[in-house]
Amino acid sequence: QVQLVESGGGLVQPGGSLRLSCAASGMAFRLYVMRWYRQAPGKQRELVATIMPNGISDYTDSVKGRFAVSRDNAKNTIYLQMNSLKSEDTAVYYCNVDLSIGRYWGQGTQVTVSS
Repeated sequence: QVQLVESGGGLVQPGGSLRLSCAASGMAFRLYVMRWYRQAPGKQRELVATIMPNGISDYTDSVKGRFAVSRDNAKNTIYLQMNSLKSEDTAVYYCNVDLSIGRYWGQGTQVTVSS
């Protein structure tokens, strides 16, 4: 029973920071690439960040230099540190893993950036 549970979303002002967490269970977490996606109202879900098992990460251009993804394999958890937040970062953020048996998503956590 693969399960992903996001947490840490909330309301922040532009320029503020927030750290999201995604706790995974039911899988060999340390072996898999993990990803963060987001979906804003009326928009398609977009890939935000990727982290490989060895910790190498990649980001979509709009968040480079502001967001940082990390993982703690001992806790089966990935994080998304979001700094210098902008209103256009407002979205539901989802954790994702692509296994050979299928794609898995968390329930999402809402991030709202507003003054």
